Amino acid sequence: MNTETRPPAPDFQLPATNGKVVSLQGLRGSKVVFYFYPKDNTPGCTNETAAFRDQYQAFRDAGCEVFGISRDGLKSHENFKARLEVPFELIADSDEVACQAFGVIKMKNMYGKQVRGVERSTFVIDAAGRVAREWRGVKVPGHAEEVLAFVRGL
Repeated sequence: MNTETRPPAPDFQLPATNGKVVSLQGLRGSKVVFYFYPKDNTPGCTNETAAFRDQYQAFRDAGCEVFGISRDGLKSHENFKARLEVPFELIADSDEVACQAFGVIKMKNMYGKQVRGVERSTFVIDAAGRVAREWRGVKVPGHAEEVLAFVRGL
């Protein structure tokens, strides 16, 4: 898909760890990975965040910034980030602004009950602010490496 036919990524402005405010507009000119995950300090989300952490320098070397996004608040994110020694920022989307914009809120089965939750999803945004690729229903093992390979090819 060439750059002109890629859909524009939805813009948002949300608080992130370290007192930052993140907006897509403010990231123009850089490639960006947004990975949406259900909840801080849960096994799958911990493994996914650790995988992006472990590949972070390679993403930076490829001219790409990485952000994790969940509905958790900043205090939870700050604790999660410190515990895992995450070098990138985590975005707090408590009001589901980005989650709704990117369409990652889904009905999920949890212990036999239907609950609204975040579908584990990743989006690569190109330097022009367009969605270059998306992954939905992500399985954690090998995912960060797959995203990195894609980013290197952009």
